[in-house]
Amino acid sequence: MSGAGEVKRVFVATDHGAVELKQDLVAWIRTRHGLEVVDFGVHGSDAVDYPDLAATLCQALLAGGPGDRGILLCGTGIGMSMAANRWSGIRAALCHDEFGARLSRQHNDANVLVLGGRVTGVAVARAMVDVWLREPFEGGRHQRRLDKLEHPGAVRPA
Repeated sequence: MSGAGEVKRVFVATDHGAVELKQDLVAWIRTRHGLEVVDFGVHGSDAVDYPDLAATLCQALLAGGPGDRGILLCGTGIGMSMAANRWSGIRAALCHDEFGARLSRQHNDANVLVLGGRVTGVAVARAMVDVWLREPFEGGRHQRRLDKLEHPGAVRPA
């Protein structure tokens, strides 16, 4: 499931730790990028279990098309990134700045961007989303490395 090509749809989900940032980013993506956004919630401050939301988003992304990407948020982003990366075919990148977001696409073909709502400001989050949505995967030597992620038994110890 390569992220090559134009982004057409973005799935978004958060736990209770990043509701306000998620709401801002959903509106930002729709207005600035004109993309379809599927918002899996949550919409309030009641505690929820982040693995459930990560699973919902990952299942939708894996069933979706080549123009689909996902954005997960929680308080720090750590829990969501751990939960998402348990799914084969998901390459979730927890990013804290534009440089990381750019390289997550160029080198790692990240199909899920993970952000921490309690540690990331709105302006930085918007900038990361902008660069992450527009950057292509470079392929080449990076594809060989991604193949090893999908087939860990083929990796030889150093």
